[in-house]
Amino acid sequence: MEQTTLFDTSAAEPLASRLRPRTLDEFAGQQHLLGPGRVLRRLIESDQISSMIFWGPPGVGKTTLARIIAGRTKAAFVDFSAVTSGIREIRAVMEKAERARAFGERTIVFVDEIHRFNKAQQDAFLPFVEKGSIVLIGATTENPSFEVNGALLSRCKVFVLQALSEGDLTGLLSRALTDPRGFGSLKVDCPPELLRAIAVFANGDARSALSTLEMAVLNAPEEGGAVRVTRETLEQCTSKKSLLYDRQGEEHYNIISALHKSMRNSDPDAAVYWLARMLEAGEDPLYVARRVIRFASEDVGLADPRALEIAVAAYQACHFLGMPECTVHLTQAVVYMALAPKSNALYTAYEQAKSDAQSRMAEPVPLVIRNAPTRLMAGLHYGEGYQYAHDAQDKLTNMQCLPDSLRGRVYYEPTTQGLEAKFKARLEEIRAWKAAHSDPQSP
Repeated sequence: MEQTTLFDTSAAEPLASRLRPRTLDEFAGQQHLLGPGRVLRRLIESDQISSMIFWGPPGVGKTTLARIIAGRTKAAFVDFSAVTSGIREIRAVMEKAERARAFGERTIVFVDEIHRFNKAQQDAFLPFVEKGSIVLIGATTENPSFEVNGALLSRCKVFVLQALSEGDLTGLLSRALTDPRGFGSLKVDCPPELLRAIAVFANGDARSALSTLEMAVLNAPEEGGAVRVTRETLEQCTSKKSLLYDRQGEEHYNIISALHKSMRNSDPDAAVYWLARMLEAGEDPLYVARRVIRFASEDVGLADPRALEIAVAAYQACHFLGMPECTVHLTQAVVYMALAPKSNALYTAYEQAKSDAQSRMAEPVPLVIRNAPTRLMAGLHYGEGYQYAHDAQDKLTNMQCLPDSLRGRVYYEPTTQGLEAKFKARLEEIRAWKAAHSDPQSP
């Protein structure tokens, strides 16, 4: 007699597949599209689906949402794979859909990974979408503006699906432990902090989260009639120590602070180390890239204006490639920031201006720099005396642009670091010119 185990019945189908949502109420995340009263939910519930494209990262429910639509709609449903379907298969389905339309029947065609279709394959759908023979639903992880033909894209509504939040994933994992389709028939002891750790590790991907949980449960020891998932089990299943890193906890903020201060202190080795600590622990590379962008202006600024370009380019590279390929781009940006000359003059300028702006919200805009698009405004002296700098010989005027109460206020004080020394010299020239050409009658 062959020995059986607790897991034999589920061995043939992964947990992520068994737990695939069947209704909108079971669907995790995307409340901006599927929350009560939201447009996509209304379209689905009223069976008024038109051609659309779901754009979002892996594991956020693009295919699942199409299947939910199939379950609610009164149309025939055809599932295409852009990897295995050629033009011949497309045309055969389109002809069948055209015949069904003659009898008043609709056909929904779902195309997974539509960005993998070449132009000829995409063009094969176009006339049938235009005629209404089919309702096309495409799914893609790539920006459809670049990967989908313009003519086809113009006939589809694009819905952007977002990476699932930690709360979405934690709720999904909790349901997996109690749902009969998951591990509901077992007694699984998995502490809430470990569910959160799995959610953090999954980085917005429901499929990854459920796969990690499944592996942990299947490899966890049984003690006292219960399967006990431990931190050690999770680390073995993921081959990472990333589960020690809490993106919402103190250590998260400690390490991003260490990265920022290492760059500020012009220490590229320390900066790269803290960068690696974050990324290898499962931190979202886009979060790191956003912090580097902030640093580029807060701590480098006009001492090296290229720093902002490098930082933004690194963010775009992270968006295009993701982990682990984007690690080298972030390293390039972090090292550049560490080696760049430093200036916080822009940060200081804004903070001082912000203080004045908050305390003097009612200061009127000087009449001389107001627009006067109507006769009434002109009659109230809007724009009267305005000096157009391009008409001036030196391209400079002595026109006052600050409110009277802030006349002469100085916010930006450039340093002599890097290229900012040139901006400092230019600013001194401008201020000297204005002093020499100031109106002696002005207060």
